[in-house]
Amino acid sequence: MCRTQSNIAFYPRYVGCSFREHFVLWGNELRVVEADPFKAIVLPVSGNSVGIELRKQDVSWKEFLSIANQRPRSNHYSPVYRPIDSTINILFSSGTIGEPKAIPWTQLSPIRCSADGWAHNDIRAGDVYCWPTNLGWVMGPVVLFTCFLNGATLALYHGSPLGRGFGKFIQDAGVTVLGTVPSLVKTWKSSNCLEGLDWTKIKCFATTGEASNVDDDLWLSSKSYYKPVLECCGGTELSSAYIQGSLLQPQAFGTFSTAAMTAGFVILDEHGHPYPDDKACVGEVGLLPLYLGATNRLLNADHEKVYFEGMPMHNGMRLRRHGDVLKRTVGGYLIVQGRADDTMNLGGIKTSSVEIERVCDGADESILETAAISVAPLGGGPEQLIMFVVLKKEYSHQPEKLKILFSRAIQSNLNPLFKVSFVKIVPEFPRTASNKLLRRVLRDQVKQELSPRSRI
Repeated sequence: MCRTQSNIAFYPRYVGCSFREHFVLWGNELRVVEADPFKAIVLPVSGNSVGIELRKQDVSWKEFLSIANQRPRSNHYSPVYRPIDSTINILFSSGTIGEPKAIPWTQLSPIRCSADGWAHNDIRAGDVYCWPTNLGWVMGPVVLFTCFLNGATLALYHGSPLGRGFGKFIQDAGVTVLGTVPSLVKTWKSSNCLEGLDWTKIKCFATTGEASNVDDDLWLSSKSYYKPVLECCGGTELSSAYIQGSLLQPQAFGTFSTAAMTAGFVILDEHGHPYPDDKACVGEVGLLPLYLGATNRLLNADHEKVYFEGMPMHNGMRLRRHGDVLKRTVGGYLIVQGRADDTMNLGGIKTSSVEIERVCDGADESILETAAISVAPLGGGPEQLIMFVVLKKEYSHQPEKLKILFSRAIQSNLNPLFKVSFVKIVPEFPRTASNKLLRRVLRDQVKQELSPRSRI
């Protein structure tokens, strides 16, 4: 759903793009009604009928178009000139502290994200660009702006990207740049749904949203004569990526080879001091504050507090917080090792441990408290959600039953795509002297216990 200055909400009644959109926009239908906007314009998935009874203030897409056709207008369009920092779009993101933030995109945002597509993915006139996404995720507007400002063709598929139908569409449309999410690639590989299709027109792949698996990337690359799979990692508040792969450099699967164009960063040690740029290391990333396209305000939070407060100075400038932990290898490649705080990345969607624990604490009367962590499999790939549980003294439970209860509660209250991978019942949680939960200890413990499972 998007809102305009005239308080009109545009809402697609049904979804025909992916299973993810189905759940997301089904929830949005309820939010539109609860928000009670002045007017909602409702789009059908096909044909002219929306298939539901509208409220008295709402109009169907067909009615909306007929109203526009009745109004006389000039054949010449005169653009409206606005300052570079005027708002063109508002996106919501769950950020470094796990709370949804309303992020205004400005006139500069399209320039930044389309420049990234040109510089790193070589998207230009004559290319056919496709990326399974929706407009509720940052990649939706990124793909639109990247295509239209670079002169490429946007390939739109009506249906789920999980099966052979999507793969055949990529073949028949002559897609030259295909964006993916690692979970999607894993599904294609396990189902073998792309067997026999010709993807050789693809000149490069792109991937974002979650950690990539090296074996899956190798399989994907093989579908187009081993073309490169370019990683990108950024944020809604940046209008872009801050680290990416590049066609001008040797690439390694599952890694980033460079900072994005106009972006700069340092990797901080435990004392907040930057490591030398040529040193292999692991630490929290700090972004250089002069960053083309990055936000300078939030609509529902203190921008300075969220992104700058408490960050160290570097060369006379305060670094910008992003929240990722980066590993720089001996060869200079970069690997995202997760979040510096308790925000988790599940299926490409950021959420906080606190949100999940709040839901799971109420999932059954036997539960005293829960702790949510996420870990990546040893072989790489999307993070897995792990739940630690302390039961009340008079109760006992089997972990598998709790796993079902937690998954149902999370899917009903937070996101239908989230699922619990493993549950461990413990007598108590490790805590500091001030009673703060030591998630690091739990994470180290579960990594040891799940290492055989990660290879299944």
